Amino acid sequence: MTLDWTVAALVLLAALLHASWNAITKSSTDGLLAIWLIVSFSGLLGAIGALFVPLPAGAWPFLIVSAGIHLAYMLFLVHAYRLGDLSRVYPIARGLAPVVVAVLAALFADERPTLIQAGGLLFCCAAIASLAFADTAISKVGGRAIVAAVATGLMIASYTVIDGQGVRAVDEPLSYVAWNLLLDCIGPTIVVFYRRRGQIRSYVAANALNSMAGGAMAAFAYGIVLWAMSKGAMASVSSLRETSVVFAAVIGTRLLGEPLGFRRTLAAAGVASGLVLLQL
Repeated sequence: MTLDWTVAALVLLAALLHASWNAITKSSTDGLLAIWLIVSFSGLLGAIGALFVPLPAGAWPFLIVSAGIHLAYMLFLVHAYRLGDLSRVYPIARGLAPVVVAVLAALFADERPTLIQAGGLLFCCAAIASLAFADTAISKVGGRAIVAAVATGLMIASYTVIDGQGVRAVDEPLSYVAWNLLLDCIGPTIVVFYRRRGQIRSYVAANALNSMAGGAMAAFAYGIVLWAMSKGAMASVSSLRETSVVFAAVIGTRLLGEPLGFRRTLAAAGVASGLVLLQL
């Protein structure tokens, strides 16, 4: 499961980009429109990229299923954010995903961690999830919010494994990246035009620049993750990617005035320790 250190460094960059575009959307007045606009700009970049790469022959089933799961993920995520705070929902969803990815990858891709790496994975995920409860009791997060966050985490794990297998089914990983970004924006566009048709123009006018930046970061972040899964184990890539919660905590502290606190600092150290074990 060990990743080349260059690949690991790029995935950590992807985690930072992921946390950054989530920070952009945090203050949005409409979560559904915010996510739609970001994935639309990502899709536009994917469409441009698709002009310069071969068709992803052999990967269409993976791409179609992935697009459906991504749509479900976005809807679950928006619903979870309605029920709970970003700082609560995000770590639960992201902390659960790598464990589920490891199980699915072992079942369907014959990727089995060593005992030390499995321990590192569990330690890392527990530390990530603990960020949600670093300064409050579980009962105060809300049962419905936790359920929605868990459902979101399951969707993250599902599309990660599907995409991990899909990107390995093509000769040119960038072709899978481009078409993945392009197809993923179709479902949210249909939903938004059905639910928010009258609000699209005013929202785009007010948020176009921020969403363009967020879309670029989202595209490069997931593009790096897809490429990395063509080079290394899916569970390792997933756990490294989910360090975005640590970056999000730092961004929130430095830019949004949120408290970090001793427990959150301890949880961040736990994430780092688990990642070291994963790389052994």
